[in-house]
Amino acid sequence: NVEHHTTVDEDAMTLRTLHDGGRYFEGPRWHAGRLWFVDCMARTLLSLSPAGECRQHATFDDTPCGTGILPDGRLVVLTMFRKQLWTYHDGQLSLHADLSAIATGTIDDMIVDGLGRAYVGDLGFDLPPPPDRGAVGRIILVAPDGTTRVVAEGLRFPNGIAVSADNSRLVVAEMEGACLADYDIAADGGLKLRGRFGQIKAPDGICLDRDGAVWVAAFEEDAFIRLDRSGRELQRVETPGRRALACVLGGAERRTLFCLSAATSYEELRQRKSSSRI
Repeated sequence: NVEHHTTVDEDAMTLRTLHDGGRYFEGPRWHAGRLWFVDCMARTLLSLSPAGECRQHATFDDTPCGTGILPDGRLVVLTMFRKQLWTYHDGQLSLHADLSAIATGTIDDMIVDGLGRAYVGDLGFDLPPPPDRGAVGRIILVAPDGTTRVVAEGLRFPNGIAVSADNSRLVVAEMEGACLADYDIAADGGLKLRGRFGQIKAPDGICLDRDGAVWVAAFEEDAFIRLDRSGRELQRVETPGRRALACVLGGAERRTLFCLSAATSYEELRQRKSSSRI
């Protein structure tokens, strides 16, 4: 769930529907030969085989969103409004961390690095977004021993988060900043802002590849865009008429880009109208 191979060259890229008919898919992670993800609106944890066979694993009494994978193989699922992280293993959900005392707003997306540290996006306000929200978003670190602390501030709606395979770099999509924030990770898990790059309309979910480039689900561009570290666009996968939600590299050699999208709009989301596809 961190840094993987690049995809094939653009001429060879083809879009194929693997799974359709969900409500709002989020949090994709490739793990143990399957694509794991949540359906936020249906409040379920699901997985897909490479052939598209779908299984439902768990249901939640809150909205699930971000996910991660601990070094021991347990899946972590974030629930947005109760501000909790849950682990899933052998059919059972267990509370991993309660962030209600430290999060100042709804929590949204997350990643777990190779050392078992969870990085969680705190919007800084409760959804639906207030009009005067500003750059109040933060990133909360949940250490393997359960301790929590804020490691980044001043973010404009922190959304998708990705970490490099060597646990030295973290990138977060600023959905309302229309860019990506790039951090160095210190030995203790702390973050130091290196800078910002890219110009993307409403960047949502992201993933890093082997070359340090970032695949970005551009919600308002109906496309998945690959950017290098300077922000230069390298590749683009269009999904016309469908909002781009999240992406991850997976498959046998981690060369398959799984693209999660939805036929919806901001107004339809307020009415809970959405149809999602992978």
